[in-house]
Amino acid sequence: MTQKITIPHLLAMKRAGEKIVGIVVWDYQLAVIADRAGVEIISVGDSVGVNLWGHDNPLAVTLEQMITVTQAARRGTQRALLSCDFPYGPLQHSTDVALEAGIRLIKETGVDMIKLDGAAAFPDTVAALTHAGIPIWAQFGITPQTALHYGIPYSAQSEAGAQVPAELQDRLIDEARTLEAAGAAMLDFTNSGPIVGAAVAAAVSIPVIGGFGGGPWLDGRIRMAHAAIGYGARHLDEQIDTYANVAKIAHQAIAELSADIRASRQIRGARAAKK
Repeated sequence: MTQKITIPHLLAMKRAGEKIVGIVVWDYQLAVIADRAGVEIISVGDSVGVNLWGHDNPLAVTLEQMITVTQAARRGTQRALLSCDFPYGPLQHSTDVALEAGIRLIKETGVDMIKLDGAAAFPDTVAALTHAGIPIWAQFGITPQTALHYGIPYSAQSEAGAQVPAELQDRLIDEARTLEAAGAAMLDFTNSGPIVGAAVAAAVSIPVIGGFGGGPWLDGRIRMAHAAIGYGARHLDEQIDTYANVAKIAHQAIAELSADIRASRQIRGARAAKK
């Protein structure tokens, strides 16, 4: 097996100018696939609440649910560094509650790193978690939760290349440096844009990764596996910016299975099992 990815490995990649690849998964099977594909980071996102369970937003996801899905991803991850999201609540409640939740995630899932959304508002908590030996991936930037804080209409942002206003550059650089000083091992800069994103990545020694609104100006990118493979229930013939159309393939397979059953033909799995 290729050497296990560690935080020092990611730091070395940043210094060498090598791009870091992250993929978001929520289950064992996709974790196995992503790990075999050689990505550096497998991230278990609270986006599971929206994309797998059908919630309107991820706020409904609980700590217990994140533990369950992360345990599944852990079983499928051998080489990549495994991260999981903090669900909404512990970080916002208090440092003590966040510390208790972080310890539970580490002990009960075996995760390598914890990602904190909106971490720039909680540098003391980042420091406390780091002091407890919990590696932190600190997310900051323009999100639905922080847009008003920065005075930016969130609807103006787009994944194709969100433009963070230049006047926010110094502020965001300061936030990035504060998080680095607090002990964050890595940053997730949401909606960075090419100008401010490049400036932030150059201002800190830790890797700066981006998903929504990121780009090649950062140290790496992260994307949901379901988005990359086109696994969605809508617009089966109009997959945009994906690398496969798994939704259409799944639709065709289920239709063919249905046709075999209705025609009283043996289904393919049963035929293979008899050989």
